[in-house]
Amino acid sequence: MIATIVQWKEMWQTVVASVGAGVGITFAFSVGIWGSGQFIELSRGDRQGAATAAGIVALLAFVAVAAAVIVGILVMTQK
Repeated sequence: MIATIVQWKEMWQTVVASVGAGVGITFAFSVGIWGSGQFIELSRGDRQGAATAAGIVALLAFVAVAAAVIVGILVMTQK
């Protein structure tokens, strides 16, 4: 019987999950930065409705990033 050194199915799942999480978290963080910038610019232009919407988008994006970090820590610390 030949020993299995690498379990390719699990390796592939790990690669796909890490790439997906990396791109997803990076995208969410960039949306948060964009929303923050738009909030500042729209607030200066006296467009309070649009500024509020941009602020909400930024807040939701940063909450998503924080949630992803917390889930990642929980997954790493569980056995």
